[in-house]
Amino acid sequence: MTSSASRPLRIVFDCRYTRIDRHDGISRYTAGLVTELSRLHPVTMLISDHRQLALLPALPWQLVRSPTSPLEPLVALTVNRLAPDIVFSPMQTMGSWGRRYRLVLTVHDLIYYRNRTPPREFSFGIRLLWRLYHLSWTPQRMLLNRSDAVVTVSETTGALIQRHRLTRRPVSVVPNAADSVAATAQPGERTGPATKRLVYMGSFMPYKNVDTLVRAAAALPGYELHLLSRVGDAERARLAALAPQATLVFHNGVSDEEYVSLLSSATALVTTSLDEGFGIPLVEAMSLGIPVLVSDIPIFREIGGDAAGYVPPLEPDALAAAVRALEAPGEWLRRSRLSVVQAGRFTWAESAERLLRVLQGTQAASRRR
Repeated sequence: MTSSASRPLRIVFDCRYTRIDRHDGISRYTAGLVTELSRLHPVTMLISDHRQLALLPALPWQLVRSPTSPLEPLVALTVNRLAPDIVFSPMQTMGSWGRRYRLVLTVHDLIYYRNRTPPREFSFGIRLLWRLYHLSWTPQRMLLNRSDAVVTVSETTGALIQRHRLTRRPVSVVPNAADSVAATAQPGERTGPATKRLVYMGSFMPYKNVDTLVRAAAALPGYELHLLSRVGDAERARLAALAPQATLVFHNGVSDEEYVSLLSSATALVTTSLDEGFGIPLVEAMSLGIPVLVSDIPIFREIGGDAAGYVPPLEPDALAAAVRALEAPGEWLRRSRLSVVQAGRFTWAESAERLLRVLQGTQAASRRR
């Protein structure tokens, strides 16, 4: 009989946070990682809706209950039937009661401890639980300490986890990436921007600080600020009234193809968020050779490196000046080249290799114990 020490590690990947229409951040993290991980090692996916398979690779899968089900704390009783050695979840909320396998959870950010407004698409009950969960560090600590290891997407968030002593478990960084976006773009280097378009990809939640973008656009005649995500009528009207002289284009959601087209012809990606866990749009823009102009906050320094332009997040005039600085001869091209190099630091293949090392190391540590 083959011993558990010599047979291949049985890995189950929780893909239940994959969207059914188009990816959001966690959905893209899931799909990017599981695709590349499966090229390194056999993987079985957990899904909660057959429609999720359209955005996932063709791998073995098992249908289980939704991660928002009231019975989620008991999901391990179902997962046990797959006899996994280790399960990876791209979230920290996966149920673990009764599990007979090693578990690795993910913390993307700690934003909602400071900004407790939940995403609007959640039901009232989920929004209420969301707020209660983020009133104290205790629920987070309990969940993370019930795992065997913790993954996060950036060194910045990893440092915050340690600062707040959120877990006794080892914490490893497995970054986001965006090489799949760059692969869909037209090849070739440009010497300057194709349009005077500024692109913002992100939500309209208060901590995203979209007001600064709108006010900056008002000081940039000839430029258009394209806001790509879905937006409610009231928020659209509020932003339009904030700076009537600004040229704002509300897309209210775009397909992946539209996103790449808009982004790859822009002057810059802009965001003045006050807090982030990573910043996938930065890497997506940089991978296309599009300069990024962003808030001067630690996470963006980590992701943007020397390629990004940094501005105080509450100073629209500073952002407007940074946009105009790209008009200097050769400056846009210089930033474009730096951006491509910086984006090359973040690939799903490298992240999957990191994740596999975490999973193998966690399993090896459990055997030693």
